[in-house]
Amino acid sequence: MKLKRISKKPIFEVNKDHDWEKGAVFNSGAVYENGLYHMLYRATDIGSHASYGEYINTLGYAVSKDLKTWHRLEKPVLKNDVPQEKRGPEDPRIVKIDDTFYMTYTGFGDRFPGDYRICLATSKDLVNWERKGVVLDEENKNSAFFPQKFGDEYLLLHRRQPDIWIASTKNMKDFYNHTKIMTTLPEHEWESVRIGIAGPPVDHPRGWLLFYHAVDSKNRYRLGVALLDKKNPRKVLARHKKPVIEPELEWEKEGYVPDVIFSCATIERESRYEVIYAGADKAIGAAYINKDDVKFDDKDWLTE
Repeated sequence: MKLKRISKKPIFEVNKDHDWEKGAVFNSGAVYENGLYHMLYRATDIGSHASYGEYINTLGYAVSKDLKTWHRLEKPVLKNDVPQEKRGPEDPRIVKIDDTFYMTYTGFGDRFPGDYRICLATSKDLVNWERKGVVLDEENKNSAFFPQKFGDEYLLLHRRQPDIWIASTKNMKDFYNHTKIMTTLPEHEWESVRIGIAGPPVDHPRGWLLFYHAVDSKNRYRLGVALLDKKNPRKVLARHKKPVIEPELEWEKEGYVPDVIFSCATIERESRYEVIYAGADKAIGAAYINKDDVKFDDKDWLTE
């Protein structure tokens, strides 16, 4: 099981005419709505690593009909203008529940070690966002809600180092029943150091399909995939033994952080799943897998 790139070149790159995004564009949340792809992308002014200086993150908005030609706004839709986001918002993930878009993201304050928190914003149109503040007041990131309620609860995926967790909430403010659902696997070097979700989970006839990123001992990032139970997503039904995509192209291997494929967006279309990802913390690409090619009856799956 492998994701296929839609292009060997990035689908979205920096605009050097905009100071706020002239350093890098990467880690983007996205949804498909009313015949268009809507992307909220992380942008930096001077790069995306501490060695380049105190970069500032913002979130930009872009729209496309085909994942190849994009139109972007000249100004960011979310800036570093609150204390928890002094250095900016990072790594947005978006789901739609009823008529509202919920975007979880990392607020990077940089006021003390570990000053990053999961934050939430909501929108009706994907351009104008209302901040709801910090949802988990702890060192945490890599979060997304499931795109539906389970009874009277919402479920939030998050990452307590180095594992993937799920928490419950009834109001998106108070969280309980934190449960570790996936951990690193020392026997698989590619996912032996830490893991975290990629995009939000998407529907599959046999459960919830969850792409996730995994890091090895050389700090190389790849994507894997797992299947969660439809009614009880805390139960992992299957987990692929091999990565579904890994850094291979030059722009994925060379950049601000080399050898990185990192995703915050999985989109379900009629016949396939599409993954928007960043390469080397520098630019954005896209890959897909046809639904007919997602099978769970071969030897490459670990099953419960």
